[in-house]
Amino acid sequence: MLKAYKNHINKNLPFLKESKLLIAISGGLDSIVLTHLCHNLKLNIALAHCNFNLRGKESDADEDFVLQLTDDLNKEVFIESFDTETFAKQHKLSTQMAARELRYQWFKELAEQLDFDYILTAHHADDNLETFLINLSRGTGLDGLTGIPEINENVVRPLLPFSREDIEEYAKSENLKWREDSSNASNKYLRNKLRMEAIPILKEINPQLLQNFNKTIAHLQDSKDIIDDRIDTISNQVIQDISNNGMSFNIAKINKLSNPKAYLYELLKDYNFTEWNDVNNLLKAQSGKQVLSETHRLIKDRDCLLLSNLDSNVSSSAVERLLIKENTKQFETIIGTLNFETTKQLNELNASTIYVDKSKLIFPLIIRQWQKGDYFYPFGMQGKKKLSKFFKDEKLSLIDKENVWLLCSGDDIVWVINRRPDNRFKVTENTKEILKIELK
Repeated sequence: MLKAYKNHINKNLPFLKESKLLIAISGGLDSIVLTHLCHNLKLNIALAHCNFNLRGKESDADEDFVLQLTDDLNKEVFIESFDTETFAKQHKLSTQMAARELRYQWFKELAEQLDFDYILTAHHADDNLETFLINLSRGTGLDGLTGIPEINENVVRPLLPFSREDIEEYAKSENLKWREDSSNASNKYLRNKLRMEAIPILKEINPQLLQNFNKTIAHLQDSKDIIDDRIDTISNQVIQDISNNGMSFNIAKINKLSNPKAYLYELLKDYNFTEWNDVNNLLKAQSGKQVLSETHRLIKDRDCLLLSNLDSNVSSSAVERLLIKENTKQFETIIGTLNFETTKQLNELNASTIYVDKSKLIFPLIIRQWQKGDYFYPFGMQGKKKLSKFFKDEKLSLIDKENVWLLCSGDDIVWVINRRPDNRFKVTENTKEILKIELK
């Protein structure tokens, strides 16, 4: 296997030979073999071991085993202890998902702090098949059927072409020692059930199962590449705007596609939506209808769909009014810093800067979000206008409206911040003190 592994590195992962590598090592068979293979090829490696404290003395014995191995190989090792069960409860995760999140976050921190180029994990062909079957049983798109990626950012899995049988044979031929995780013998987890019960039957039916599976994965990945290219082209056509508040998709152009629902899935799959029928129904819904994911919101707004982060949508009831005292120089707000400066002349006016007659202001000034029924006297116009009409004339989207903030003097609007000042507070020839207000 060493020869095959060397050929695989030379052909497919040559960059590893010149890189600083961090191997995730549990002490189990797979990570022990990966460590020895990399050591025998004289790659520049260090090891990282997570003690999840889930199996009492057994977990501590795994840690001791890894420490002894690093002494024998004369390699640097990093050890981290986690209170996995507490983390799982706090974040409402399964124990397995909590352990996964903890270890990858720690590996990432190590890589950033100590300049490791890549993190190596010991996933192999059987792991890939198990992941495929798990995703298939739960329902998935093409992404879930392309298996574990060999390279995912700075995480590399150089054992993916090799089977568990290959790894076991190498370990026995080299008289390697490893630790057995007692939890792997339990059929409590779906992955273990597949490993111990389902996959052996499939291999008995077809001894070439893994080889054929690898071919299938390669074909599916080729298909995914074609789809990704197509989605890149379609994105340029249907995405009509990208801003700080999110992005908008042109509904008419989406509806002209051969399968709008399928295209919506590909366009939005990275934003954690699960109710795809509801997403598709937005194309024909009334304005204001929305679908939420854990992280994002998709809302129908006239002729487009608006996508935004959930944390960018702040309701007026969730934010108290902010009060600004007289003679304040700077004031931090949710949309930036307001700077106040007394000046003797007006410079060029822009959306983020206004000049007002200070004598007309009533302190403390108030910052709040707009409310139904609000009106102001737009600078440069005669008479008053409701904000709702002003927003319509300005063609603001529903999400844009939610992110509008007002600077007020008493009940009067001084500035629709970053959009239009109020005419009542403008500087005139009778103004004695000019106040410049700028948002940065």
